[in-house]
Amino acid sequence: MRITVIDGQGGSLGKALVAAIKKRFPEEEVFAIGTNALATGALLSGGADAAATGENPVLVACRTSEVIIGPIGLLAADSLHGEITPAMAVAVGQSPAHKILLPITKCNVSIVGKQELSAKEMIEGAVAELAAYLVDRSR
Repeated sequence: MRITVIDGQGGSLGKALVAAIKKRFPEEEVFAIGTNALATGALLSGGADAAATGENPVLVACRTSEVIIGPIGLLAADSLHGEITPAMAVAVGQSPAHKILLPITKCNVSIVGKQELSAKEMIEGAVAELAAYLVDRSR
């Protein structure tokens, strides 16, 4: 199964996600996409199996991944300080992949009813959601 982690800016959230996923599920393929070279480098240092940078890898991964994980801003064009293009947001939104999105509110998107969690707690929750998805998928 292909799990794709997408992140931008400095890539610290994505790096932590990749590391947590690889720790819990070392046998799963984790493909990382940075919206810029700095983010891609961070994702690779988190232990991703492969990585790419930019819009086209997002478009392709949205067609080929079973799970996409990243900040909620992936669904909002021009978020992450403009790093998420309209085409990227559409591709993520229309992807048949199971999406696990972290409610990082630095993209002018607020989620009513969400809990205030630390980044560590959100990452743990994302990995737990991935585990639940993997169990459901195998039934």
